[in-house]
Amino acid sequence: MKKIVLLLSLVSCTIGFAQKKTENKQEKTKKDWSKLDFSNRSADHFMLQYGSDTWTGGPDTIRTKGFSRHFNMYFMIDKPFKTNPRFSVGLGAGISSSNIFLDRMSLDLKAAATRLPIRNLADTSHFSKYKLTTIYGEIPVELRYFSNPENPNKSWKAALGVRVGTILRAHTKGKNFVNKAGASIYDNRYIQKEVGRRFMNGTRIALSGRVGYGIFSLHATYQVTTVFKEGLGPEVRPFSLGVTISGL
Repeated sequence: MKKIVLLLSLVSCTIGFAQKKTENKQEKTKKDWSKLDFSNRSADHFMLQYGSDTWTGGPDTIRTKGFSRHFNMYFMIDKPFKTNPRFSVGLGAGISSSNIFLDRMSLDLKAAATRLPIRNLADTSHFSKYKLTTIYGEIPVELRYFSNPENPNKSWKAALGVRVGTILRAHTKGKNFVNKAGASIYDNRYIQKEVGRRFMNGTRIALSGRVGYGIFSLHATYQVTTVFKEGLGPEVRPFSLGVTISGL
């Protein structure tokens, strides 16, 4: 949670700094925004995001390893404020995915149990690579700031927002089943995949922030809702950091 607070503070400072710099310039040259047409401007109508994911708040028995990561894609509309087009509201739809790699563990998504079975396989056979993948359909909403509203692709930018989503798919994937000593039991290309959403929280609500220049920015996301349904699994919440490429 501290990480998202720091990011939000950075976004606020960036907006304040950029706005002050812009206002100083405008004191010398005032612009009549009402005479300008922003309807066809390039303003982050398409966003691609990639970066790392971590689970926060979980018990010590949940062990992760490697580069857990996310990939998101959004299509957005941008509505600038008439009185001050440096600010705008972004609204859209898209898909987000998260891959959390677990260390010598397994999640039985297909189980008929009342709580998700989580097995510790440190002292027995296990998959050398094992991950939980979740895919969501999302609606992101952002309050945006562009220091140069006429050309956002050559502008400092910042955004604060919220994302509301619903789960589309959840599955585990294990690769290369090995014994305790790490030797392959089958072929090292052996893969096992299990699909199931019964234990997963169907609703995702997350806070987001971005800050950058031109088509590149850094983003952070903190999921307010838990990954698993209350009482059916550990109370973990993902925190994401990454890079956004935006434009159009």
